[in-house]
Amino acid sequence: MSNVISIVSSKGGAGKTTVALNLAVALAESREPTLLIDVDPLGGIGFSLARSDTEWKGLAECLVQEAAIGEVVMPTKLPGLSILPRGRLDPLDVAAYEQALHSSSVLEDVLAAVAGDYRYIIIDTPSGLGQITRMALSVSDFALLPLQAEPMALRAITQTLRVLQHVREEENPDLHLLGILAVMVELSRDVSFSIMNTAWSSLSGVLETYIPRAEVFSMASEKGLPVAFLPGKYPPEAARFDILANEVKGLIHSLGGETGDDHERPQRELV
Repeated sequence: MSNVISIVSSKGGAGKTTVALNLAVALAESREPTLLIDVDPLGGIGFSLARSDTEWKGLAECLVQEAAIGEVVMPTKLPGLSILPRGRLDPLDVAAYEQALHSSSVLEDVLAAVAGDYRYIIIDTPSGLGQITRMALSVSDFALLPLQAEPMALRAITQTLRVLQHVREEENPDLHLLGILAVMVELSRDVSFSIMNTAWSSLSGVLETYIPRAEVFSMASEKGLPVAFLPGKYPPEAARFDILANEVKGLIHSLGGETGDDHERPQRELV
């Protein structure tokens, strides 16, 4: 069975797509079969990988029955990682796409079709708490919330938590808050340091791992790569996502998800 994780933020510019992409890469590099799904009408995953708006077929084609799921799930050059892109979508059709995706069972059908193929499925949702985000949460097992280390983001996180609570109570009782992930953290700045202290002391579920603000993310975006794929020395920020992947797997295990770890281990000899 797959562990379906929606990456959700009520606020734009919170690094949601960056988290989704780099977490998916880190999970796949730890030998976990992973699928990254882009349901954002803006197609952020494709843009993050420097692809044109019309290069890849994807969810949009499934929605209008122009392609089957197996035709648009795209293996990558990283073993174990596949991507289901948003698909080719005219910006003028975004409203129709949102309505059609919300009112259909396409995403649920996709998850049912690939459930046996991937240990982790990461869903990159649109910014905000609209109908597509709500729909993604209704079919997910877990929600991961990026929290930008800024005052407005801290004030807005309660909106997201309220929506998660409602979806769990009214639509999907199996939905769990996986955690709140602090991003764009600059502990050398008083404001960022204060936000982190407030988050850790007043919010439940803030992860131990945090993602710092760093120029390497702009470099990766410019080249259309995950941070771990940049040339040169392995970036510390990529190592952060390796740590995040391990924390995510541990949390999912504690919440009853299937991580593939054996519950009983045989005795081994070291020497």
